[in-house]
Amino acid sequence: MSRQGGGPRAPASAFPARRRITTMKPVKNAYDPTSAMTAHETPRPEFSRLFDPDRLGREDIIVEIAANAEARAALARRFDLLELAALSATLRVRQGPGRKLISVEGRFVADVVQACVVSLEPVASHLDEAFVQRYTLDPATVSGEASVIVNPEAEDPPELVGPAGIDLGEAVAQQLAVSLDPYPRAPGACLPESVTGAGGSDGSDSGNEKGSENPFAVLQGLKPLKKSR
Repeated sequence: MSRQGGGPRAPASAFPARRRITTMKPVKNAYDPTSAMTAHETPRPEFSRLFDPDRLGREDIIVEIAANAEARAALARRFDLLELAALSATLRVRQGPGRKLISVEGRFVADVVQACVVSLEPVASHLDEAFVQRYTLDPATVSGEASVIVNPEAEDPPELVGPAGIDLGEAVAQQLAVSLDPYPRAPGACLPESVTGAGGSDGSDSGNEKGSENPFAVLQGLKPLKKSR
């Protein structure tokens, strides 16, 4: 399948040759955060790009997705961003051994604007991150009991593919969330002295002329007690 759209073309060396490339379009009836929902309805993710695992064969499939203005605005509200100016990803979807495991690997790029944790001024940043996400078609793979021993270096277990397929857009959105700076800070932003103490913005007492009293200084004037015989 030929590449469609006018987005940036992935480097020729980024993926193996002779792979099908497709550009996914927004899902119809995408999630509208202002629409009314019943108590039993689950809202569709803001950036939904569904992929049908039945499309997979011996060859990998390269998928290019990009969030439109509506999806970016909804994601900005979800992640408490001042702005999400751009979000796109180039992904490779491949089938694993036994046709039960599916791997999604690639990278996403995003331009985000967050509020400074000190001054609330806008802090712009550019993200370019690679990731790998695994999925399974076998419910038994994810229905087992949790292990008592947790290995932090072990790979995350695969996610079960839902009835509608793999939502590549939501996978990218989750990767965006974990890549955001949890404490964005504008250049030159300093905490007030009421927070840092009488010293400078780094919490030191270099700006305090009197200096802080050492709580152990009073112990220096005490004489050791004589032992009674």
